[in-house]
Amino acid sequence: MKIDVVALGETMIRLTPPGYNRIEQSHHLEMHVGGSESNTLIGLSRLGLSTVWLSRLNCNPLGQLVASSLRSHGVDTSHVVWTAEDRVGTYFMERGSEPRHSEVFYDRADSAASRMQPKDLPVDLFEPARAKLFHTTGITLGISESARLTAVEAVNLARQAGWKISFDTNHRVKLWSADRAAPCYREMMQLADIAFLPIRDAKNVLGCRADQNEEVVRELACQFPNATIVLTAGEQGAFAVQPSGKPIHQPAFRTALVERLGGGDAFTAGFLSAYVRDQSLETALCTGAAAAAVKYTIPGDLPLFDRRAVERIAAGSGSTSANDIAR
Repeated sequence: MKIDVVALGETMIRLTPPGYNRIEQSHHLEMHVGGSESNTLIGLSRLGLSTVWLSRLNCNPLGQLVASSLRSHGVDTSHVVWTAEDRVGTYFMERGSEPRHSEVFYDRADSAASRMQPKDLPVDLFEPARAKLFHTTGITLGISESARLTAVEAVNLARQAGWKISFDTNHRVKLWSADRAAPCYREMMQLADIAFLPIRDAKNVLGCRADQNEEVVRELACQFPNATIVLTAGEQGAFAVQPSGKPIHQPAFRTALVERLGGGDAFTAGFLSAYVRDQSLETALCTGAAAAAVKYTIPGDLPLFDRRAVERIAAGSGSTSANDIAR
């Protein structure tokens, strides 16, 4: 089977009090599944692409919940490594309302995914023309040294097979410091065909000095001349530049914010859905912005949007109905 996108990363169980309750006042918690790379794959699958997820899961009901959730949205999990050891990572999230911000509390140490090894990779999968693109993020690099080495090996295998490489810095300050992360991100971005990063990572982790977003993109393009650079800047939209090209800007679409988590992954899914179809950079940016706008209206981490809704917003035809957003 021809695959569009293969991604490597950890997916966890998220536990959240209902509404805007704090954990200490809650008697029950909502359970969600979420992980950056798998969120992106689910978005790609719902936008019509074929996807494969690589990871390591504990063989218990929590691990089965993660895998079945991804499969239910069309993601192939047949290459997941299962283990009777370790654990499935979890995290807790309290929704906030101004002036109280939302907060995330991780409980992921010694998870099954953090103990991934390069030998766990399905080498037979990395064949020429088997897939179009490989994707991973800085989260996978940060959960452990063995996970980082696994991601680097996967990138090398994908490059040898002639696949495109996509990398999203997606820095998590609770995983590792900017000083530790920066050289690892730079290594990946030197290997990548396309690199995603939010403006905060460009400045706080990679040390970009420019004030204007367009100039930040230019600065990154000089440092990583072989990659298409995609910079996300919240309400200011997204900016991108191809090798030897000029920066372009995509404004953000207006949206009613229900939940912010997963918005960046939805943007990446929308962008890559156009990129792997060889559509223009302008189209990819617009599709990414539309996908993020729809995701912000959906509770949970997963981009449970409908392709028609994303395409209509990208085409500029306005808001969507609830039936369009999630089937």
